[in-house]
Amino acid sequence: MIYFLCMVLFAIGLYGVLRKRNLIKIIIGLIIIEYATHLLFILVGYRKGGRSPILAPDQEILKIVDPLPQALILTAIVIGLAVTALIVAIAMRVYDRYGTFDITKIRRLKG
Repeated sequence: MIYFLCMVLFAIGLYGVLRKRNLIKIIIGLIIIEYATHLLFILVGYRKGGRSPILAPDQEILKIVDPLPQALILTAIVIGLAVTALIVAIAMRVYDRYGTFDITKIRRLKG
């Protein structure tokens, strides 16, 4: 069920990227897609009733949550933040140059 909700969240972001004509709405759609994939990867490493992967010397390895997806997603969040900042900076430059966020008008101006 939760995987289906990740797909719905991804579809909402994809709709925003493909159907909207405003650069800001497209950027928000990309952010939604990014966080839907982050959520999916975190859910892949989750185990119901699992515990943290910190072991004492006398403990057995039973139902431990996989820490690798969590570490990868932490890295992906930092990289995604940098990419988002770059995209917003480019959108601001486009607005300064053309005076609009509408991509159909920007496409017509060419110059």
